[in-house]
Amino acid sequence: MKINPITRLDYPDPDVIRVGEWYYLVTTTMYFFPGGEILRSRDLVHWEHLSYMFDSLDSTPGQRLEGSENIYGKGMWAASIRFHQGRFYVCFCANDTEQSYLFTAEDPAGPWQRLPIEGFYHDASLLFDQDGRVYLAYGHRDIYIVELKEDLSGPKPGGLNRMVVSDQGNPRLGYEGSHLYRINGKYYLFLIHSRRDRWRRTEACFVADSLEGEFTGGDVLDDDMGYLDQGVAQGGIVDTPDGRWYAILFQDRGAVGRIPVLVPVRWENGLPVFGEKMQIPERFPLPETSLTGPMVESDGFTTSGGPQTHGTFGLKSCWQFNHQPDLPLTHLDREQGTWSVTTGKLCADVTQARNTLTQRMLFPRCGAEITLSGESLKVGDVAGLCVLQSCYGLIGLTRTEEGYRLTVRTRENDQTTGVTPEQEWESIPWESAQVQLRVEAEFDQMADQAVFYCREPGEETWTRLGPAHKLYFKLEHFTGCRFGLFAYATRETGGTAVFSNFVYDTRED
Repeated sequence: MKINPITRLDYPDPDVIRVGEWYYLVTTTMYFFPGGEILRSRDLVHWEHLSYMFDSLDSTPGQRLEGSENIYGKGMWAASIRFHQGRFYVCFCANDTEQSYLFTAEDPAGPWQRLPIEGFYHDASLLFDQDGRVYLAYGHRDIYIVELKEDLSGPKPGGLNRMVVSDQGNPRLGYEGSHLYRINGKYYLFLIHSRRDRWRRTEACFVADSLEGEFTGGDVLDDDMGYLDQGVAQGGIVDTPDGRWYAILFQDRGAVGRIPVLVPVRWENGLPVFGEKMQIPERFPLPETSLTGPMVESDGFTTSGGPQTHGTFGLKSCWQFNHQPDLPLTHLDREQGTWSVTTGKLCADVTQARNTLTQRMLFPRCGAEITLSGESLKVGDVAGLCVLQSCYGLIGLTRTEEGYRLTVRTRENDQTTGVTPEQEWESIPWESAQVQLRVEAEFDQMADQAVFYCREPGEETWTRLGPAHKLYFKLEHFTGCRFGLFAYATRETGGTAVFSNFVYDTRED
């Protein structure tokens, strides 16, 4: 069985722990809500959604997509998850508010409680030491360890506060992504950075006999698994009940995002050895396999998300909103099997549309289709199915004074300005207010392109519209591509789009 990548979905900056027979993983969710997703697994390979920590953070204008405000490329970053004295703790920062956040729960399925914490700690890692003291490792290029108060509310006056490792002078990515552990009496600090001779992520580890002592070490993993010089790094390590060790790190896979990778770890003379000679073997011993539920899936909008959907607004847990939603402008009708979105503001393009409902896209290829009713759209409205990223592409139904039209629009990459203004590639008359829309995407070997299709409901044949659209992973959004169900107004608010029968095609063949 081919092991890696283990989810084939965009779950960056993973941190992982084991409590009993279950492994728990937290990941960066940035500007998607609900946020702070917790996954669980019995074997480190097959994962399922367990909970979200929050429905909202601070409800700022940017987090709510008010006017032209947004938090693309920002929001919830690089969390640390720990279990201590019967409670789970998660700490992370949000670089739009420049604040740190601490959540805790007795049950990782939720509910999660937010606690105050003073300070801004980039890519922080929690450590509950054996003597009852608590620390955070954090930083970028210069990595610090700070001691917290007993209640974790902020730095402890007079407590430890020191820089332990520096990567100043690295012309690319300096040390960040801290993961701090105490194992067998020693302290291990795992970090990500780039090689200095070229861009390529590598994983480093430093070890010390005490938090006051000198941390020494260097790179422990420098491998791309044969995939286009894309290095594997940043994440947590975890042991199994029988004493084996693994790391879960991530690898850039182009426009689809940053995907978790499982790496075997062993110990030699008190030092961690990742893989074999700093490379990841194709096959290695695994915990006993245990299949779990899907993390992306089709949805007829006829059932609720089920028992494990804390913070999912009544939807299946595979769905997240682009930014904090304005729920009064949405409606889930389980009897009719529809999801409706009413426009509440004027928008220039789909990236400003509120209540866009998204699912991650699947490596190496995937497709999705949706049935759309535009009877209640207003003139100037656009609704449909998009590939959400800064260089987005969409196929949609728009209403004009003369009637309905199908449109394909994209925003292209520009190496100088980042992205080009929106371009419309197709605009054809459409006789009906009903349409089925489809997007197919190919990511293998960073082909990174999407193709758009349409058909009348009940027909068998899809008609392609517009050219193949090139996709990119760009820092403007800093996330992998997602399918999105959207509706926005360009002239007058109050129009409604009605979606039904979302089909997620994993394209396994």
